[in-house]
Amino acid sequence: MASKSGLSFSVLAAAEISEALEDLARLRIAVFADWPYLYDGDAAYEKRYLEHFAASPGAVVVAARDAGGRMVGAATAAPLADHAKEFAAPFARIGLDPAGFFYMAESVLLPDYRGHGAGRQFFAMREAAARAQGYEHAVFASVLRPDDHPSRPADYVPLHGFWRSLGYEPYPGLLAAFSWRDIGETAESVKELQVWGREL
Repeated sequence: MASKSGLSFSVLAAAEISEALEDLARLRIAVFADWPYLYDGDAAYEKRYLEHFAASPGAVVVAARDAGGRMVGAATAAPLADHAKEFAAPFARIGLDPAGFFYMAESVLLPDYRGHGAGRQFFAMREAAARAQGYEHAVFASVLRPDDHPSRPADYVPLHGFWRSLGYEPYPGLLAAFSWRDIGETAESVKELQVWGREL
């Protein structure tokens, strides 16, 4: 599937996901170094995280490739119950069965390709995959950072409006906690993330 940005989009088959893990790690490290994630990428961590993700029978990867066939973006998703326990646990704590939710894990796209509809394509194709697997609820989590954080860019515009335009709303009080090492840190620290969701 092609877009006006010149990118082509495809859902990777199960066998193709394992072959794409190196590209996924490269993109995650590059994109998540920026605000608001500030992730200090680690190849060994990426290998563990992505291998766990790929082990889910319901795992989905939407790949975005440029005209030369290079992967310049990707979006991942999997049944919430198969994803990292840190994301499923808050649901169980408030009486929601994680097995009923499809988790839209990450969307990463290199800066030169943004602003041409790839984000909408990433969500639409993952939501279609969720419906095909019988899910009626899609969720994701966004990292929370203080407005006065020293690394916050002066021109930063949160994606809340974009997410709402797709039908997503934050679940009041539903917060997840996940650890990674920020750029400039010597060790991992816990980050709080707000869960957003919608009915499919």
